[in-house]
Amino acid sequence: MTPVLAFDIETIPDVAGIRKLHGLPADLSDNEVAEFAFQKRRAATGNDFLPLHLQRVVVISCALREGDRFTVWSLAEPKLNEAGIVQRFYDGIEKFTPQMVSWNGGGFDLPVLHYRGLIHNVVAPRYWDMGEDDKDFKWNNYISRYHSRHLDLMDLLALYQPRASAPLDDLAKLMGLPGKLGMDGSAVWGAWQEGRIDEIRDYCETDVVNTFLVYLRFQRMRGALTAKAFDAEVQAVRTALEGLKQPHWQAFLAAWAA
Repeated sequence: MTPVLAFDIETIPDVAGIRKLHGLPADLSDNEVAEFAFQKRRAATGNDFLPLHLQRVVVISCALREGDRFTVWSLAEPKLNEAGIVQRFYDGIEKFTPQMVSWNGGGFDLPVLHYRGLIHNVVAPRYWDMGEDDKDFKWNNYISRYHSRHLDLMDLLALYQPRASAPLDDLAKLMGLPGKLGMDGSAVWGAWQEGRIDEIRDYCETDVVNTFLVYLRFQRMRGALTAKAFDAEVQAVRTALEGLKQPHWQAFLAAWAA
């Protein structure tokens, strides 16, 4: 069976990049540099969501279903720098050639990883294969929007209509899943400034498990899983999480059971 890899990233403003592009004084703090970029963005667009090439990756969380195992882990600072985080993620794709699953991965996560990969001289031949090396990839690759090797659940469920898309948190809770715990993406920069990288990682990990569980429900809806197989897959996730003693997994399981 093809391994399934759900993934999610968390980002902060690329302060070094903003300094470089705008020639900002060295004595400005990181917070002041970020605020400069936010204000500039608000003036141009009405919101402070920075362009994707100015988003620095600090966490990539992954949920992998391979064989009879379900595992969750993160590639994150401070253990790895951004170049190492992005390269290790693509190394995993090189190793497993998984079915990739995301929520808005085509609209955010993957474009960010493309830009940051270029900046850091990352190598990812399997990911970028569109049939040049493996002919199967001509008709089903990670890059083409309507191919399934990368399944952006948000995009597909909305039938590729942005106005029809749903927030993962809302949909997960409507399905009886925990949804977001602890914070949301808008709180990541503040948490980073306060040194709460572990909380950012924990939040990202719970988000990626929500994504994987929504994927299982989608597989059941489209007939790829029988009722019995679906229940077994959900139980595999629950059993794996019950073996993890970190507080965010205990909170996740408690919310899931409620």
